[in-house]
Amino acid sequence: MAVSLASLKRGRNVRPPRIVIYGPHGLGKSSFGASAPAPVFIQTEDGLGTLDVTSFPLAQTFADVNGALSTLYTDDHEFSTVVIDSADWLEPLIWKETCALHGKADIEEFGYGKGYGFALDQWRSVLSGLNALRDTKNMASIVTAHCQIKRFDSPEVEPYDRYTPKLHNSASALLQEWADAVFFTNWKTVIQKEDVGFNKKVARGVTTGQRMMYTTEKPAYLAKNRYSLPEEMDLSWQAFADALTASAAQT
Repeated sequence: MAVSLASLKRGRNVRPPRIVIYGPHGLGKSSFGASAPAPVFIQTEDGLGTLDVTSFPLAQTFADVNGALSTLYTDDHEFSTVVIDSADWLEPLIWKETCALHGKADIEEFGYGKGYGFALDQWRSVLSGLNALRDTKNMASIVTAHCQIKRFDSPEVEPYDRYTPKLHNSASALLQEWADAVFFTNWKTVIQKEDVGFNKKVARGVTTGQRMMYTTEKPAYLAKNRYSLPEEMDLSWQAFADALTASAAQT
């Protein structure tokens, strides 16, 4: 195909979002996915509880996950959002598939760190499937994950702990690069100082009971977005959709 300056385009190309949302268990990450437009769930963990959603049978193998993505790609349907719930339960299925493909009994049998590198091929297969659904079916993607606290070795300051998705570092990095938005979720916490006598005060973290999404990276957690969203929002699809609409109106 010939390329010329006449082929250049300008303007926002708003496409269905690709979202990774992670945080402590029980906060409402699955509910966020369930509130998205016309969702269908690919379950790798039995965590939907009482949510009234449409889902594929619980995936027992990596082939089950790929099969669900292929079905959504080839069959006619009215779903608008695919939700993988969750990435950290998908990861062991990916490791098992990687070991089977390379004749290994365990992901560590490859040698130091090598197995996790080979596993990225399976992760890329999943992300390619989600991209294909976006391109051909105009579907949004949501990938949920639990969180862990890991040491971050900064080249600028002393090491510190931060929240990250509960995944191997290489898989986490790949998902972060792929996503249009990475939201960290947690209870909103405020600091209260209490007078304990003798001219001493103790600072305590107290939750407000409000569930929040954090959209911009801070020392305490990984996050990002490509939409110029507020740094924090209520944990709900409606809050995200409203912020996305407001951001688009300002450009």
